[in-house]
Amino acid sequence: MQKKILVLRFSSIGDIVLTTPVLRCLKKQAPNSEIHYLTKAAFAPILENNPYVHKAHVLDKHPLLKALDLKAEKFDLIIDLHHNLRTLFIKQVLSIPAYSFPKLNIEKFMLVQFKLNLMPQVHIVDRYMSTLHALGIKNDGEGLDYFIPQKDWLNQWNGFKPNEEDYYTWAIGAQHFTKRLPNHKIIEKAAQLPHKVVLLGGKEDMQNAQIIQEALGDRCVNVCGQINLNQSASLVAQSLQLFTNDTGLMHIAAALKIPVVSFWGNTVPAFGMTPYYGSHAVPNKIVENTQIACRPCSKIGHHACPKKHFNCMESL
Repeated sequence: MQKKILVLRFSSIGDIVLTTPVLRCLKKQAPNSEIHYLTKAAFAPILENNPYVHKAHVLDKHPLLKALDLKAEKFDLIIDLHHNLRTLFIKQVLSIPAYSFPKLNIEKFMLVQFKLNLMPQVHIVDRYMSTLHALGIKNDGEGLDYFIPQKDWLNQWNGFKPNEEDYYTWAIGAQHFTKRLPNHKIIEKAAQLPHKVVLLGGKEDMQNAQIIQEALGDRCVNVCGQINLNQSASLVAQSLQLFTNDTGLMHIAAALKIPVVSFWGNTVPAFGMTPYYGSHAVPNKIVENTQIACRPCSKIGHHACPKKHFNCMESL
């Protein structure tokens, strides 16, 4: 198969990392193919170091206008891993064969609104891979990919030398409040661990990180908002284990074959986005309270608990 293929997935960090088996299996099993990827500008750097991607294109204008630009590339095939109205515009304009993954919006709606679980017990990676069945491409079982450039590999940080000591990483943030383990819970657990904890997060997590750091003292290294995503990934790669909410770093850790302890609040593993290691036997622990009747209250998250009690996280 000699084809020029456009893969569509616009966001976000974790979702794009979860698509990486598609890119690897396509390129390895159809080595003459040229794989392009269309995503938002904020997430293009995730693909820059991926050897299976020929070029990352940026969604920098309306999808209809972007599709007109992409016509010049003369793609043979589209693999749509986002499957929404914006990707529909692109598929219609390019008017070439396309395969789209099953998004299961009705099943998700039934689970969130009526707590009726009709979701298939299939990981989203396998749903992404199903778009390749007609091409004869199979899942190789190697899990996710994440490639850290050498320039971003951290060997030291303000006296902390990750390559010389045992430590845990902890991704304290999340895009939405209801996906985030409260500070006091993080402090309580981190204080019980036998090794130092490195706090990871963005600028938006700096205030919470300061509270946690003050409580833990020298048992804690705080790099929130001070390093980039690849540098955070390098610290995860050198750690014993990652503690995390349902976030992009959880999937990056899985790609790096690092054990994960994940905390689940308003979202649930039934959505099919748990840490994915393929056929690799890497230990990971999902921490959730399955007795909370209002879970899941959203497939994404809320800025505050709709019920005002936040028992899904507070009870962990």
